[in-house]
Amino acid sequence: MPLPNDEKLIALSEEILKQFEAIFGPHPGFRPAHAKGILLAGVFTPSVDAASLTRAKHATQASTPVTVRFSNSTGIPLIPDNEPNADPRGIAIRFNLAEHVHTDIVAHSANGFPATNGEEFLEFLSGVTQSDPAKVQEFVGSHPKALAFVQSITPMPSSFAKEKYFGLTAMKFTNMDGVSRFGRYTIVPEAGEEHLDPAEVASKGPNYLFEELAERIAKGPIEFRITVQVAEDGDNVNDATVHWPAGRKVVEFGTIALTGGVDDDAREQKHIIFDPIPRLDGIEPSDDPLLELRAAVYLISGRRRRAAPAQ
Repeated sequence: MPLPNDEKLIALSEEILKQFEAIFGPHPGFRPAHAKGILLAGVFTPSVDAASLTRAKHATQASTPVTVRFSNSTGIPLIPDNEPNADPRGIAIRFNLAEHVHTDIVAHSANGFPATNGEEFLEFLSGVTQSDPAKVQEFVGSHPKALAFVQSITPMPSSFAKEKYFGLTAMKFTNMDGVSRFGRYTIVPEAGEEHLDPAEVASKGPNYLFEELAERIAKGPIEFRITVQVAEDGDNVNDATVHWPAGRKVVEFGTIALTGGVDDDAREQKHIIFDPIPRLDGIEPSDDPLLELRAAVYLISGRRRRAAPAQ
């Protein structure tokens, strides 16, 4: 994917990447955020209702191979899984439609985001990483979006496979009849959600989530349902910090079943660049300003990651 032809957007993306490096330190070859992760492979099967929402290829064919990355938060590659800053957890799903043809979903385990646009996000990064805890509390308390985001972070999960993930930016779904509706993804674990209390967290090792994931997938597939909450007229579809009413219609989009790891995981993680913009017929981005910004940040950092020496 090419970089957008927008000098202001690129400059803002560079500023955000500089801020990540200032917070987490330089780690060439790793992501500036969600650095610690693992890739799994599996299959997506659309639901019977998916085609009523979109004519996208993976919603209308029998099945599609997927590559899924689970991750901890922060840009620290060796962050312990039981470190508080490792939340929210991330999931990225790549639907492999053909050779060099794909579309992605990028989501995390907090049903919220601290900013409407890139400028607000840069301010958030600066505000919550001050050395004085009192100043951090003051910043969060005086910024409603930041406070709502912090409050949306769930306790630590017992497993990546027992956590729910939210795609916060809306997409425009268009079906075969040309009917378009906006919606947001939620990825729901078939094993159910399970979170740990502080005593349980303290008893866990620094890699407990990754070790548990390996043990779990050795016993059988890890499954998730993908759903889409559909907006109604008047709902704000261009602001990731705004929740729609809980009563909005939810469409079952399909299921993913993960069956194993990928060959040469470290190399593949370094190579793959997920894209928050769908870029395929039947699913288009909304006008949420975070989408173009995130795509630029991912692409710039991804190109640098690929060029870095092997770690």
